[in-house]
Amino acid sequence: MQTARSCFINGQWVVPDKPTSFMVTNSATGAPWLEVPLAGVAEAEIACKAARTAFAGWSTLDPSVRAGYLGRIADELEARQAEIAAAVSREVGMPLKLSERIQVAAPILAWRRLAKTSADYQWTETIGNSLVERVAAGVAICITPWNYPLHQITGKVAPALLAGCTVVLKPSEVAPSAAILLAEAIEAAQLPAGVFNMVIGAGADVGAALVASPEADVISFTGSTAVGRQIGAQALSAVKRVTLELGGKSASVLLPGADVAVAVKSTVGSCFLNSGQTCSALTRFIVPAAQQEEVLTLISEAVQRITVGDPLDPNSRMGPLVSDDQRERVRRYIRKGIESGARLVCGGAEPVGNAAGYFVAPTVFADVDPASDIAQEEIFGPVLCVIPYRDIDEAVTIANGTPFGLAGAVWGLDDASSLSVARRIRAGQVDINGGPFNLDAPFGGFGMSGVGRENGRFGLDDFLEYRSLQQPQRKG
Repeated sequence: MQTARSCFINGQWVVPDKPTSFMVTNSATGAPWLEVPLAGVAEAEIACKAARTAFAGWSTLDPSVRAGYLGRIADELEARQAEIAAAVSREVGMPLKLSERIQVAAPILAWRRLAKTSADYQWTETIGNSLVERVAAGVAICITPWNYPLHQITGKVAPALLAGCTVVLKPSEVAPSAAILLAEAIEAAQLPAGVFNMVIGAGADVGAALVASPEADVISFTGSTAVGRQIGAQALSAVKRVTLELGGKSASVLLPGADVAVAVKSTVGSCFLNSGQTCSALTRFIVPAAQQEEVLTLISEAVQRITVGDPLDPNSRMGPLVSDDQRERVRRYIRKGIESGARLVCGGAEPVGNAAGYFVAPTVFADVDPASDIAQEEIFGPVLCVIPYRDIDEAVTIANGTPFGLAGAVWGLDDASSLSVARRIRAGQVDINGGPFNLDAPFGGFGMSGVGRENGRFGLDDFLEYRSLQQPQRKG
């Protein structure tokens, strides 16, 4: 079993003073494969001070220079691409072919595209007698989850660095390898000492210490809504800027006349991608009541084609969940669904695959009550709720009928009618007839799904402050 390095502070790898050991498991077998000596509050404080010291120099560099560093980091990540993909598949459970493309190649592309954004970004403008500048907000604390580790880190760290902020990253200890390899890439790219720092530790102590640090100016958190509310309250009480990317319970709305087969294929793919461990997954399929049985037949056929197995096996199309705790959480929700009276179409709470791994079968419920727990709460597992509706107004009401508003999809006879329904859905991102994910478009949610936006130039906004320099008005 390997032992990981968990602290990168002020340009150097640091051994925690009083580490506690955390065992990262292989999600397909349940066996420990990586021991992580977790950092403590002391390392969190040192990292914040290092970031503060480095801020003056980094924030005053020309943005083009900072963009050059982003490009070098992308090069170093690309050199580690295969290693990152294998580690993420082992830890999180996404099949390797998908990890290579989604978990690694897409984030690397995001680093490169953001670097190019710098040239066209309006860092300064003149308004009357004022020179208006956009300047770095300060020391940024970036706290990220385990489900898309490199992607979630990239969505925070890359724009923070380009904006001129210095960073302290606290990735999830459950799936730390991508963050560790990123720190190695940043070290190889020769980023100035203290500009990027990483501490891997438990959220209850290290995460709380970072949010509370007097050196922290910006808090960017992705994770559960419950923890996000706590972090948001703590940050705002200290008048710190805060961005929260939280949960979702996204709806896929099938309109009459739409291509049912295409809608089913895309919705099933979204719901079961990464074993359902996706905040923006389409987990509620809202369909015309008269077409529910047709939809269920196609869904059942699609699910039968999903091979559940070891994510490193090239034949696997869906892997395990990240941990035993996550598996048990999902199984509890499946039992809740059965108890609520929803019709179990396929799957269920019984063990599947390797008994030692964290597998759950792709599960589909029909005739789901929109007010039931499985239709209202984020399960974060491979569970699809099919909900029938009578008319378009009811479909929109159901789609908007949860506290969340992260993502959604609309499938219709034509793009124009689909667009009109999509505009009625209270969500930060709505796909229309299969519109693909756009790395340059803003990503974030309404309601309990969070505050702020990530991706592209929009991701810079939460790491920048406006400054107005009022100049004398000259006569003549």
